Amino acid sequence: SLLIGAVFRTFTQRARVSRATQSKLGFGGTMSIKIDGLSKIFGGRAAVDGLSFEIPSNALFAVVGPSGCGKSTLLRLIAGLETPDQGRIALDGAYVAGPGLFVPPEERRVGVVFQSYALWPHLTVAENVAFPCEAQGLSRAQTARKVAEHLNTVALGDFAGRRPDALSGGQRQRVALARCLAGAARTILMDEPLANLDPHLRGAMESELRAFHERSGVTTLYITHDQREAMALADTMAVMEAGTIQQIGTPQEIYERPRTEMVARFIGRGTLIPAQVSGGQARIAGQSVPVSGGGAEFRDGLATVFVRPREIVVDGEGWPVKIVSVHYRGGGWEAQARGEGLSMPVMLDLDHPPRSGEVLRIAFKSGWVLPD
Repeated sequence: SLLIGAVFRTFTQRARVSRATQSKLGFGGTMSIKIDGLSKIFGGRAAVDGLSFEIPSNALFAVVGPSGCGKSTLLRLIAGLETPDQGRIALDGAYVAGPGLFVPPEERRVGVVFQSYALWPHLTVAENVAFPCEAQGLSRAQTARKVAEHLNTVALGDFAGRRPDALSGGQRQRVALARCLAGAARTILMDEPLANLDPHLRGAMESELRAFHERSGVTTLYITHDQREAMALADTMAVMEAGTIQQIGTPQEIYERPRTEMVARFIGRGTLIPAQVSGGQARIAGQSVPVSGGGAEFRDGLATVFVRPREIVVDGEGWPVKIVSVHYRGGGWEAQARGEGLSMPVMLDLDHPPRSGEVLRIAFKSGWVLPD
C-alpha cells in the first residue's frame, strides 16, 4: 500500500503545484495533446521513433498495435514517467517536455489507469476516490461533494461504502476512473485497461467506458493491442508498429482504406494480392476486378490489392480454391482457402459449414489498392 501510495501521489498531489506553474501550463478546460518528433531509445533501439501527431480536446484517441510496438512507452512519455530523448510534448498548448524542459508528472494534470487499477483494498470506494481530494487540501465537506460527483459520473454512487474486494472487475475500473477525475485530471491515459477482464465483461465495459468519456468530457488516450476494442471505442485511432505510426484515422477509414500492408493485416481480416492494375481494374485469378485506391497514389501497373472477405462471393463460374481451415464464429464460418495463381491464402466468410479440403469457386467483387 505504501508503494502504491507513493506512485499514485505522483498524479494526485495537486497541492504541490503552484498557481504560477498552473498558469504557465495553461491549465483550464480540457486538454489537447500534441506530439512533435518524439523519440525514446532503450538499449540502442527506438521504442518510440520520431512520432508527430495531435489529439484534440475531448477526443477518445486509441493507439493499437502488437506487443512491443511502443504503445505503453508513448503513454509513459505523455504521463511524465519517462523522459524523451528527442522531440516535444504539449498539453493544452503548453509544452511539458522537450529540450531543456521537463514538467514533472504531478504538474501535468494527467491521470493514468493501469491494468491493475491500484486501489487500496483496506479503503472503501469513497475513501479511494477521496484520497486525491485530501491531497489537494480540500475540506471534509468539499471532499464529500467531489466524491459524490465523481462516483455519480461513473455510476457508482450506490457503492460508496463497499471495499474493492466486493466489486466486480468492471466496477473497480470505474473507481480508478473516478479517482483520476478527483485528482483534477483533464486528460486520462488508459494502458490496456480491459486486459484483465473476461471477454463477456470486456464487451460490457466498452459501452461503459464510452459513456464515461462522454459524461466526463476529458481527453482520453487509450492504449490497447485489441483492434476490435479500439475500433469500438475510438473517435480516432492510430496503428503503431516498431515505434512508428503507420496510419491515423477514424476506425472506418482505417478498416476500409488501409495505407500499409501492416495495417491491412492487423486491422480485421483480408487478403493481400499482387495484381496488375489498369483503368480502375485489377487482374486477379483470371478475373477483372474493379478497384479503388488512395488518390494520386493509385496508379496503373503492378500493385498490391487488398480484398476483405465481404468482397468475395461463392460463384459457380469463379476461380477454384481449396479450403484449408475453417472456424465457426457464431452465425457464420471463417475459412482460409488456397488456389492456383494466388500467392497467399484467401480469407472467406461463409454462411454454410465448408469441409477442409473442399473445392469452392469464388469471384472477387472489388478491392482496395494500397499506396506504393
